[in-house]
Amino acid sequence: MISRLLLSAVFFTISCLALAESGTPREQDACRPDVRRFCHMIKEQDGDEAFLGCLELHRDNLSQACRSVLQDHGK
Repeated sequence: MISRLLLSAVFFTISCLALAESGTPREQDACRPDVRRFCHMIKEQDGDEAFLGCLELHRDNLSQACRSVLQDHGK
């Protein structure tokens, strides 16, 4: 489990900038409820990487719309 989390963190660190810069308002809207639900403890100053990592950790519980956004970006 820990190695899976570490691997996910490394993967997100490498690829998070692409998703953060290419996220459209529609994509952001699709994930906003999931961010509020699962990632409310993350602060804006923690950056996009922290939010993306949080979403990946909660992938199984995300809305279909947000999972689709992650999949569209190779996550």
